[in-house]
Amino acid sequence: MKICIITGSSGLIGSESVNFFADKFDKVVGIDNNLRQAFFGADASTEWNTKKLIDTIPNFEHHAADIRDEAAIDEIFAKYGTDIKLVVHTAAQPSHDWAASAPFTDFTVNANGTLNLLEATRKHCEQAVFIFTSTNKVYGDTPNYLPLIELEHRWEINESHPYFEKGIDEKMSIDQTKHSLFGASKVAADILVQEYGKYFGMNTGVFRGGCLTGPNHSGTKLHGFLSYLMKCAITGDKYTVFGYHGKQVRDNIHSWDLVNMFWHFYQNPKQGEVYNAGGGRFSNCSMAEAIAMCQEITGKPMNYEYTEANRIGDHIWWISDVSKFQSHYPEWTWKYNINDILTQIYAATSAKN
Repeated sequence: MKICIITGSSGLIGSESVNFFADKFDKVVGIDNNLRQAFFGADASTEWNTKKLIDTIPNFEHHAADIRDEAAIDEIFAKYGTDIKLVVHTAAQPSHDWAASAPFTDFTVNANGTLNLLEATRKHCEQAVFIFTSTNKVYGDTPNYLPLIELEHRWEINESHPYFEKGIDEKMSIDQTKHSLFGASKVAADILVQEYGKYFGMNTGVFRGGCLTGPNHSGTKLHGFLSYLMKCAITGDKYTVFGYHGKQVRDNIHSWDLVNMFWHFYQNPKQGEVYNAGGGRFSNCSMAEAIAMCQEITGKPMNYEYTEANRIGDHIWWISDVSKFQSHYPEWTWKYNINDILTQIYAATSAKN
């Protein structure tokens, strides 16, 4: 029997992973205790997605366990042992703003929880592939010191810079930079996953995501840029743009495209490898450009305000260079661009409101 374990299975990347891998494994075991609601309130609850997965995927098994609970995690892994062939770890406290209000919770979820999962994998299914959803926040605010230029609708990097063509690669340092507490806890987890690959010889992969998005995102003010923006565009709720003249740039990768990266890695795993994972030059936008696209899709003007104060440690310009991953897995490429993503989010959000 082939088992796939997915943490954060009711969240954006977790639920995409459940759907993607359901026909590739005999059983998909999800671990999710809806901490997203505790972090961000009732609007961020993923219970609707848990119910949907249970109702629609016959070989899905749900566990409302907390990844910080070492005994509970060990019990789940012990149940299936070496039948576990893939672990996709997407569970996290994902907001750098929220982390500052509860550092112990942030660190124990992101760092200690990851350690529990790595140890359970090493103990019960050492040959399994272990995939970790990291973040570009591990690079801290170092990208803000690149030679950036303010254009009419976005910030952009100087055309003569090596990052202009494809974006920021994995060689950028993660040291001597302001990460936010969230970034620091994810750095700890990121390094742990690398070390279990390089020290113990396990098949571990780290995917440092840009903006991960898609129609199943329960977006909120503190997390879920495009999803929350589109929700405000539809409902008329006020959206606040923080700093940088609203021209800060993000690359956006559809949840399906990211999980497809996981699938390619699973079929030919590396040990302790690290990949930047985002929309790259294929799928990116500034805040101002995203607002304009939302207005065009909804046919309504956005209700938004601008405040000069930027979020601490926020990136002014981020585009991921994914060429390292593509050199290892040349058959992978993106399927959904920024327009596809926003159109899908609009359809899914409209159906709920």
